[in-house]
Amino acid sequence: MSVLDRPSSTPRESPPVDVDIDDAPRQLRRIEREHIAELLGSAFAALAVQWLLLARLLPMEGAPAAVLIWYISFLVIYRFVAAQQHGKLAGKDRLATVVLWSFGLIVIGALLLIIGYIVYRGAGNLRLNFFTDTLKTTGPLAPATEGGGLHSIVGTVMQVGIGLVIAVPLALITAIYLSEVGGRLERPVRFVIDAMSGIPSIVAGLFVFVVWISAAKTGYSGFAAGLALSILMLPTIARTSMEMLRLVADGYREAALALGAPRWRVTWNIVIPTARSGLVTALILGVARAVGETAPVLLTAFGASVMNTNPFSGAQDDLPLFIYKQVRLFKDAPVDRAFTGAFVLLVFVLIAFVSARLIGGRARARR
Repeated sequence: MSVLDRPSSTPRESPPVDVDIDDAPRQLRRIEREHIAELLGSAFAALAVQWLLLARLLPMEGAPAAVLIWYISFLVIYRFVAAQQHGKLAGKDRLATVVLWSFGLIVIGALLLIIGYIVYRGAGNLRLNFFTDTLKTTGPLAPATEGGGLHSIVGTVMQVGIGLVIAVPLALITAIYLSEVGGRLERPVRFVIDAMSGIPSIVAGLFVFVVWISAAKTGYSGFAAGLALSILMLPTIARTSMEMLRLVADGYREAALALGAPRWRVTWNIVIPTARSGLVTALILGVARAVGETAPVLLTAFGASVMNTNPFSGAQDDLPLFIYKQVRLFKDAPVDRAFTGAFVLLVFVLIAFVSARLIGGRARARR
């Protein structure tokens, strides 16, 4: 056999195999119906272990200790049962699912408990006069249904409005610079925004008090409270707006630049209108961040029991201060009135957050 007739030692290339590779991110399994029996069995077994440990072995008592021991015993037993039935890897997966569900239910339960208690204490005393009267002629011994918080509602609207007027332009300019322009100051500006996100609210109020009220001798006012609230709004609006601007597809920018449009016109006419819904979401989140603050407003607006429609002169009240001052009277009627104010404030904040979620969801659906 000649060399040409010999079979080649080079292995033949195998035909390509069509392998279906799932690139989707792995997620924890949901708790399905067939796992209910395992969960219930593990829960009852953990209850028996908890009784044995508390009644016979451990010198501990009380509901917190009982719940903690039961939960730890439940996780250990369920991990063993799931591993025996479905394998070690599946057991770890199901254990992680149960832990995450547990903490999620704890958070939701705590939130519902707070909301339910405020609704229970505040909605019962809510009357129309709360939106039409002030506390000018209402004493600490008056019934909770007398008097109102009109002066606090007006003050809240004015102070938050002033904060928005100051914070929104600065936040949008900062977000546009960080997401669209960049440069040498990008890292310092980003660092400042991140640092401002962690500033305690009372520090913002103290800063305005020292610089504006004490040094400039302007006195307490709603405008000073708006300045303090703008410091709290600025990082929230700036960071959220920056993320929303980054979600705009680069194809829009590239197409506009290819047609000869300058960068500033691309940002103004293409990027910002496309991210309009997200920017509104950022604004609402900024409002929700600042509307419930008490310490900075106490240091800057001081609070009042009468109406003050001039935010540039004189003390002014808002809903958080209304709640704070009513609770400090330590009487049943003022405390009930404080819960009514808390209920109104809670409804306002919930409306703001729900609006932000709805607007953000519509923006993602359109993209």
